[in-house]
Amino acid sequence: MDHLKEKKILLVDDEKDLRDMVCSFLGSDGYIHIKTAANKAQALALAKDWKPELAILDVMLPDGSGFDLLREMRMFTEIPVLFLTARGEDEDRVLGLGLGADDYIVKPFLPRELLLRVGIILRRYYKEERPRIVLAACQIDFDRAMVIRKDKEIPLTAKEYEILKALYRNAGRIVTIDQLCEAAWGDNPYGYENSLMAHIRRIREKIEENPSRPASLITVKGLGYKLITGG
Repeated sequence: MDHLKEKKILLVDDEKDLRDMVCSFLGSDGYIHIKTAANKAQALALAKDWKPELAILDVMLPDGSGFDLLREMRMFTEIPVLFLTARGEDEDRVLGLGLGADDYIVKPFLPRELLLRVGIILRRYYKEERPRIVLAACQIDFDRAMVIRKDKEIPLTAKEYEILKALYRNAGRIVTIDQLCEAAWGDNPYGYENSLMAHIRRIREKIEENPSRPASLITVKGLGYKLITGG
């Protein structure tokens, strides 16, 4: 599993519907540790006791402002912060970034934009030297988008990279065709099944000893595919 998906995220907003919606987006993208707060007091308690690794803050809270919340959080934590707010005035944006926020998104927002920015912030703060992923006939270097096989380096295309990354995040588990199409082609993945099959075939040619008898990228008939890691 991608280690960044295991980071603890604190979401602070007084609108329950928005909290539920953002939690759903984050959960669907693989984030597994999410807690929410409806006001500044709850948020401070969670920030101290639970020790989140990213905070997503609204500006307008019932018992103070998100700006005040950030000021108080900065007294005991330096975790990255993203503002998600309806207040889009330039002075608010400048104030938030000036207080040390890492990004500022104005409502309404696109779910993929939020996920993209969350991912960028987490990678910037918590980037680790990732080891090569070992498969039966090769290794995959995700940092360089490269397959290393018999001392040869074989580059991955952008789509191959996204498909393999989605499989690796769920290593050993079935990833559906729809999930893989969405990983490679975005929010409207329908109609790409044949393209996915072609990409799977080319990936197997790069990673398998015998692509017609795969040992690492396995077809689960009628459901999807799974990646088996380990030599």
